[in-house]
Amino acid sequence: MHHHLYRLIRRVAHIPSFWIYRYIIGYKIDKTTYVSFNALLDRSNPGGIVIGAYSIVTARAVVLAHDYVRNIRCTTIIGSNCFIGVGAIILPGVTIGDGSIVGAGSVVTRDVPPSSLVVGNPARVLREITVGKYGKLIGQ
Repeated sequence: MHHHLYRLIRRVAHIPSFWIYRYIIGYKIDKTTYVSFNALLDRSNPGGIVIGAYSIVTARAVVLAHDYVRNIRCTTIIGSNCFIGVGAIILPGVTIGDGSIVGAGSVVTRDVPPSSLVVGNPARVLREITVGKYGKLIGQ
């Protein structure tokens, strides 16, 4: 019972959070994207965060689009049908290819090819994968 109530609250809460993320803060995210309430998207360069359709950014994940020390503002892209695991860190200027999964706690320092599972610090490609909506593995 509690699970169904939680899912209903999450769906209802998604609509205003999308409007806040996109139209008030300025992130370039698709309306089908889910971003956890406690994920950290870079607010120093919100226009540099791009997230494609049917992707999920989970709890405590960090997505950066600037580097204060090097005085860099860049674009960080998460493709469509991606899953960013709990506590993962995506560094500025990185592109996560469509249909990829970033494992929990991974630190992504380089671009990730499409359809890849990456894990570790620094994140490395573990294998090629096939995913559906929201980065859900298919036939694995």
